[in-house]
This record gives sequence, C-alpha cells and structure tokens, in this order.
Amino acid sequence: MAAFSLFKLSLLLGLLSNLGIWPETHVGIVPPTCSRIECPSYDVIYAGDGYEIRRYNESVWMSTSSIEDISLVGATRNGFLQLFNYIQGKNMYEEKIEMTAPVISQVSPSDGPVCASSFVVSFYVPKKNQANPPPAEGLHVQKWGTTYTAVRQFRGFVMDSSVGEEAAALYENISGTVWESAVDKSHAGETATTYTVAQYNSPFEFENRVNEIWLTFTMEDEFTS
Repeated sequence: MAAFSLFKLSLLLGLLSNLGIWPETHVGIVPPTCSRIECPSYDVIYAGDGYEIRRYNESVWMSTSSIEDISLVGATRNGFLQLFNYIQGKNMYEEKIEMTAPVISQVSPSDGPVCASSFVVSFYVPKKNQANPPPAEGLHVQKWGTTYTAVRQFRGFVMDSSVGEEAAALYENISGTVWESAVDKSHAGETATTYTVAQYNSPFEFENRVNEIWLTFTMEDEFTS
C-alpha cells in the first residue's frame, strides 16, 4: 500500500512538473538531503564554469535490470519502486535498509526520439551493508572502484522534456577541456554517450530539490595531481 501511494504521488508530481515548473541550473551545491541521510563520498578535484569534476571513492550500488522505456521519468519510477521494496525488506535476508541518496538512473540513449532507451536504476548501499548487501530477485550489485565524474546540477523535478538538454549542456560545458577528451575516450564505441541522472530528493519534497547529470570517465595519471 505504501509503495502504491508513493507511485501515485510520484505520478502526480511528474504531471505537475510538466506544466511548466522549469529547473534552474546550479553548480557546487551540496544537496541538503546529504545532511540527513548517507550519500557516497567524493572530492571535488576541479570547479569549472557550470560544472565540477569529482573523484568518488569506492562504493557499492544495488541496481535493477535494464529497463526499456521511452521515458526517463517512467523508467526511474519503475526502478525506484523495486528498490524501495528492497530496502523495506523484500530481499533474501528480509532486512530493512536505511534510505540513502542519490538514486541514480544510467541512461543509454536510443537512436531516435520515438525509440526506447535503456535505463538502469541504482540505490547507493549504506556503508554498514556494503560488505554483504542482501541479495534480491531482479536486482544485482554493482561495485564501483574510484570513479571520476563530470557533474552539472539543476533544480526542480526531473522532466523528460529537458533532461537530455541538461546532459547536452554538460557536454558543452566541458568542451575543449581535458575532461572532454577523458569522457570521449571512456565512452568510445557507444552509439550515443551514456550518462547518469542523480536525484537526491524524495517525491514528497517540493523545496530544495537538487538533481545532477553525471558523465563518468577514467582518468590518466598525469591529470590527477
């Protein structure tokens, strides 16, 4: 029942956001959510114009299978409900797990506007559970090593109509920099560059919403000093 109510509220907020509550762009804001619940740790290694470069420490994520959908909002809602049930105890240990942030959606864009893209939605596993995260049907563990990301922040509710533009704006932000070269090298061979949407707030929160676009990449040693 709680999951169904959450679904209905998320749907309502998605409809409201598409009525014209357009997000504003920011950079360098520590999401207020991270003062209340656990978030993955990172260091900012460079602050640019409209973006920053972060080095995330090793982390563990619980992830859905690939979800095919034409809507990021719809796929994220689908994935989040699976992960919400997981942390409420629908796992093989029947263990409840503390909520964390962000919930991330990795986006593998489609070739056309009416074709389904692929989405993998993930929950950051709290440190106390990372050594032995409870397994669950339909979910799998991702273990990240040290991970570099180019990050662009924006406010409001994430919308299908603008999230692609935010991703394109981040790529434009890093254009002509060593970060662009690192991203291109890391995503070589992809038909369209995979990016990640990080959402820090629950659907119940209307204020102080912070979202991010991530472009992950590997880093050559000469650039890390």
